[in-house]
Amino acid sequence: MNNWFKSGSPWVWLSAAGVSISLISVVGLLWLIASRGLSFFWPAQIHQFELVDPNGIKSTVIGEIYDVETIPAAQLSHTGIDTKGAETVERYLIKTGNRELVSLDFRWIVAPLIVNRSTPSKVAVIERRTNGNFYGFIEDVYMDGKAVTVEQLDTFIDRVNDLQDDIIDLQKTDIGAINYELERIRLAQRKAELDGNLTAALKADFASEVTALNAKYLLLEQRLNDLRQQVSRDKITVKAMGGELVDINLEQVINIHFNNQLTVIEKTGMFFSQIGSFIYQDPREANTEGGVFPAIFGTVLMVLLMTVIVAPLGVVAAVYLHEYAGNNGFTKLLRIAVINLAGVPSIVYGVFGLGFFVYMVGGSLDQIFYPESLPNPTFGSPGVLWSALTLAILTLPVVIVSTEEGLSRIPASMRHGSLALGATKAETLWRIIIPLASPAIMTGIILAIARAAGEVAPLMLVGVVKMAPTLPIDGNFPFLHLERKFMHLGFHIYDVGFQSPNVEAARPLVYATALLLVTIIVSLNMTAVSIRNRLREKYRSLEH
Repeated sequence: MNNWFKSGSPWVWLSAAGVSISLISVVGLLWLIASRGLSFFWPAQIHQFELVDPNGIKSTVIGEIYDVETIPAAQLSHTGIDTKGAETVERYLIKTGNRELVSLDFRWIVAPLIVNRSTPSKVAVIERRTNGNFYGFIEDVYMDGKAVTVEQLDTFIDRVNDLQDDIIDLQKTDIGAINYELERIRLAQRKAELDGNLTAALKADFASEVTALNAKYLLLEQRLNDLRQQVSRDKITVKAMGGELVDINLEQVINIHFNNQLTVIEKTGMFFSQIGSFIYQDPREANTEGGVFPAIFGTVLMVLLMTVIVAPLGVVAAVYLHEYAGNNGFTKLLRIAVINLAGVPSIVYGVFGLGFFVYMVGGSLDQIFYPESLPNPTFGSPGVLWSALTLAILTLPVVIVSTEEGLSRIPASMRHGSLALGATKAETLWRIIIPLASPAIMTGIILAIARAAGEVAPLMLVGVVKMAPTLPIDGNFPFLHLERKFMHLGFHIYDVGFQSPNVEAARPLVYATALLLVTIIVSLNMTAVSIRNRLREKYRSLEH
């Protein structure tokens, strides 16, 4: 036994056990996120429950079963519900929707109250732009006030969705461009006024431009009103679970599905269709419904911008510390500062970014370049640029340390041989040292991307918001608007999970968004790893 311990085998087994437990934990966590997140997109069966309460009052509940729990029968003793001597009873969490008729989307139903349970084939799930889903039986379909058959419903919905897309495109592209030009003219006139250059002729030019734009705006507004009239002309009458007849305008309808009629193949197609909608659509209903495309776009843009900033800064700092700085007290102090920066809480970086980048740098830029916009700030408010810079400072120590490690592994003979052949120190660094250290540089960038993509706390102070009305990129000059606020998947998870007014509806979205965030981080990391491996193969001959 003593020899076995001296051989080091126990420590090998302990290390293997630790690695195995870590892998199992990671796989288990990913499986939990994936199973909970992807199950949200699978079309659920719609159940109809016939209930009788202890007072003999009958009622009907229609909806999806979200959760099933087993509770002690003693919890129901004060309600008067007859549990027939059972020690435990089941209760079901039902998503009922129909917000205009009931106060909550979800309700609990205990099994002893259920006298009949069925899955009617004709019950419809109506996905709406506002007020969530509606569950019921379609009684009538009207087009221009005339009754038509239910079989024509899909055609009407496709027509309405096409019109809605035209309305959104008209509002964001054409009308948005006119509003942008009007604001640009207003700021140009204000700037000329501040500079004392606002002559009568210039003022008349501005007025003529505004008049021309207003004329275009009136034409677009008329076209917009025509589209709205077309989109609001059709409606359906639906019988709700309480027997009420509710008129729903197709303007509010996104899709109508009869889930209980779908085959497995049809459910699979709908499953992938809903995943696509989740990725490409904008959020609705306080982020508890719809998609997360603005959050995906904001996350990727911010991470890429941060990478472009932190990579040259980190490499230059590491090259200076390792190749040029002397081995003195000042260099040691710099290295200690870099190591300590890696341990600073991220929220502190957020406070620094808000105070230095936003208020000091951004406020100064507004005073110098955008005085006509004041007191409304341009760069003096949180935005995607300041978020990228803040995270660049946060991840800078990781890139510096990783690059220095790569530089230290390059043998001195490589430097001496290059210098002996007549190359300058700068040429040696650019052609020999940095290419050989590029895999280590990419390792630092990979770690920086992984940390930056998941950070939320500093972004809450320097740019991220619950809902961004426009993307940082559009068709208006200069096309990339780094001063705008943006949405982020990490903050979206926090907002939906902890700030949502509808917790039960938001819970599956938390898992789905978390799975999407993990997928994006893995994709960015795999791309960086692929680049690193190619660089390693490219410069392998130089190492030997």
